[in-house]
Amino acid sequence: MRLAPPRLPALPRAGIAPIGRGLLWTSGAALVLFLILPIIALFAEVIPGDGAWRTINDPVVTEALRLSLVTTAITVGITLALGTPLAYVLARRRFRGAVLLDTLLDLPLVLPPAVAGIALLFTFGRNGLLGGLIDDAGVNVAFTATAVVLAQLFVASPFYIKAAKAGFESVDPEVERVSHTLGEGELRTFFRVTVPLAAPALLGGIVMTWARALAEFGATIMFAGSLLGVTETVPLAIYDALQTDLDAALVLSALLVIVSFAVLFVLKVLLRRSPMRAGVGLEGANG
Repeated sequence: MRLAPPRLPALPRAGIAPIGRGLLWTSGAALVLFLILPIIALFAEVIPGDGAWRTINDPVVTEALRLSLVTTAITVGITLALGTPLAYVLARRRFRGAVLLDTLLDLPLVLPPAVAGIALLFTFGRNGLLGGLIDDAGVNVAFTATAVVLAQLFVASPFYIKAAKAGFESVDPEVERVSHTLGEGELRTFFRVTVPLAAPALLGGIVMTWARALAEFGATIMFAGSLLGVTETVPLAIYDALQTDLDAALVLSALLVIVSFAVLFVLKVLLRRSPMRAGVGLEGANG
C-alpha cells in the first residue's frame, strides 16, 4: 500500500503589499516630477515669448551653432577612427595592465570638467608638457577651435569606447573563426561580420559621444576660452547670454533640451527595433 506524500502548506504568493506598492509609486513619482519640473519651467518661460525665432537667427547664436556642429562632427570622426580599434582590442585581447588601461579610459567620465580643462591646458598649452614641441612647430592649440575639439574628445570619447567594447564582447568569437575558415581575412571579417553584429552598440556609442560633446562646457571654457566665432560653442553662448540677454539664454537652453531629447529618443527606438541589443553605456557625466 503506497502512502500519499504529505501535503505541504501553501506558500504565500510573491508580490508587493499594497502599502509597499504605494510607497514605490510615490517615491518614483516624486523623483520623476523632480527631473521633469525644471524642463517644464524652462519651456514655460520660452513658449510665451515672441522672440525665439529672432534669437535663433541672431549671428551670435548661428555662429555658436555652426561651431558646435563642426567641432562635434570632427570629435565623432576622430573617436570612430581611434576608438574602434582600441575598443576591439580591449574586448578581444587579454594582456597585463588591461584593467589599469580600462580604468584610465573611464577616468574622464568621473573627472570634474574643470579638472579636465586644466589638465589639457597644462598638456597642450604654451607652457604645458607638450607646449614647447607644439610651439616649435608653429602651432597654437590653447584658446582655438582645436582646443574645443580636444576638450570634447577628452570628455566624450570614453562613451563610445565603453559602448563599442560592450558591443564587440557580445559578438561570439566563434562567428569570426568561421569567417576565417571560409577564407576571409581579419580586416574583412571585422568589417563584414563583427561590425554589423555590434552595430547597435556602436551606434549608441556614436550618438552618446556626439551628445556629450555638444553639451561640453567645463573643460572647454578652461582650455579653449569663450571667444566669439572662435571657441564659443552653444553651452558657452548660453553662459555668456545669461549675463546680457536672458531671453537668448532661455531659447538656446530650450534648443539644447530638444536636441538632447531627440537624440536619446531616436537612440532608444533604434535599439528597441534592433534584433540584437548590445550594451550601450548611457551613463551621465558632468557638463
